[in-house]
Amino acid sequence: MAIALGIGLILLLLFLAVPFWVALGLGTVALLLTTGVLPLSLLGEALFQGVDSFALIAIPLFVLTGDVMVRSKLAYKLLDFAEATTGSFRSGFGTSTVLGCGFFACISGSDAADAAAIGRITMQRLVDLGYPKPYACALVASGACTGILIPPSIAYIIIALVLGISASTLFVAAMIPGLIVLSGVVLTNVVLNRLNGYENSRNRFSLVKWLVALNDAKWALSIPGIILGGIYSGVFTPTESAAVAVAVALVVGMVQGTIRVKDLPAMLETSARVNGVILPIIGIAMLFAQALTVLDVPQDFVRAVTSITSDPIALKFVMLFIFIVAGMFMETTPNIVILAPLLYPVAKAIGMDQIHFCVFMITSLGLGFITPPMGLNLFVMSGLTGTPIMAIAWRAVPFVITMIGISILVGFVPVLSRS
Repeated sequence: MAIALGIGLILLLLFLAVPFWVALGLGTVALLLTTGVLPLSLLGEALFQGVDSFALIAIPLFVLTGDVMVRSKLAYKLLDFAEATTGSFRSGFGTSTVLGCGFFACISGSDAADAAAIGRITMQRLVDLGYPKPYACALVASGACTGILIPPSIAYIIIALVLGISASTLFVAAMIPGLIVLSGVVLTNVVLNRLNGYENSRNRFSLVKWLVALNDAKWALSIPGIILGGIYSGVFTPTESAAVAVAVALVVGMVQGTIRVKDLPAMLETSARVNGVILPIIGIAMLFAQALTVLDVPQDFVRAVTSITSDPIALKFVMLFIFIVAGMFMETTPNIVILAPLLYPVAKAIGMDQIHFCVFMITSLGLGFITPPMGLNLFVMSGLTGTPIMAIAWRAVPFVITMIGISILVGFVPVLSRS
């Protein structure tokens, strides 16, 4: 009853539009008071321990790297290179846009930052080439879903912290599924473009143009190279690679004259704002998860679910359904810190290892960025272009279907997420 009251209070406050971290905090305090599972005198210490992690420093650093890339115009160079590579194909600029999202995902680790950065650069060009504005918004929003799917990813850093796994190991395991999602968005756009005739590129591939674009983008391409190369080679931890990437991007921007010292406070403020949203949620949610664990809630949940069915196939579809619905109503961070400790025991009971479960969960939660009512990428694109959110959401349906299919594939083919 105490647990039900605590969770009920959280849901009520969310319904009243109270910020998530406040609702979760008040619900957690109510749970602690009614169960006595943890003395309130230890509340401050427990909250501090929840965020006292070296790995979490990577989050503001990756966000800062993405902001530096945009302000220094290095992100434009990445898109120019993508266009020189695929621009001669039919649907060429649409494909280039999605590839640009993939490149930026290797830097920022954030869907919303990905959508905002690439949307600013590509939207007008997409419309000029014949894409309807709502569809162009849906394309960018869907491509930007790779922000949490292609490493380095803030979501994988958080779930690694919650479940006690190496973030570097998750980055390795997530690369193939992330690229599959990127390819799925590209192919979906190609098919839709063929059916509707949005774009028909007349450009011919030019090796000279491609080499010029490669040379222009060499510093921009070096940033994801440093991040991923450093992590996968074992030279850097994710946090160290993020710090090195920030330093390199700042130096390049200042040498090229696109960033000045007076720009630094604004960039640091952007990073601090994102971190200020994420860290309170993590600290409180870790405490909430700890209280539920002591009260045996995950174990009771496993027994309740497996008493209905013990079929692994059915349980994977149940988890997929939970992830998709949760993603529709909450952001990725609270979903991870609440659902991961609750559902991992279910996954373990049907033979899923931690790595496979994490990749399956993050891939499935990625749908939430283009599904209303939450649909953060939809809101970003609507804010950028003034297009109604539901008009964008309707055009995003084919991409949602594609991503559901890929989530099922990842859930049932564990070899795709081997580290």
